[in-house]
Amino acid sequence: MSKTRSPTKPATISLGRVAHTRSGDKGNHANLGVVAYTPTGYEFLVRELTADRVAAFFPGLGTSRVERFELPGICALNFVLYDCLAGGASQSLRLDTQGKLLGTAALDLPLPAPDNLLQMERP
Repeated sequence: MSKTRSPTKPATISLGRVAHTRSGDKGNHANLGVVAYTPTGYEFLVRELTADRVAAFFPGLGTSRVERFELPGICALNFVLYDCLAGGASQSLRLDTQGKLLGTAALDLPLPAPDNLLQMERP
């Protein structure tokens, strides 16, 4: 089955088109791991998936700051969202007290559509 591009390029794509995610808690903070499907996708994410973009995607969490770490050897980025869990698992009244759903939600984060998307999608 070959992949074909539609005649009109979309303005944005979702993060889930080029990467998978995993998330969890570290006390009152959360980690969001993003692993690109391909090295080309990783290069795209390094350019486009900034700490500011992640923070803007989760405006209602009360995050004090977001820090990004690059892991080029495994084509991954790790984000730490500080103070986003309303006290953490033992104190928070939120449904997702451990930040496990942040990764799932982040799959919908919009990114500018690249011209070479087919080189970034899951093989």
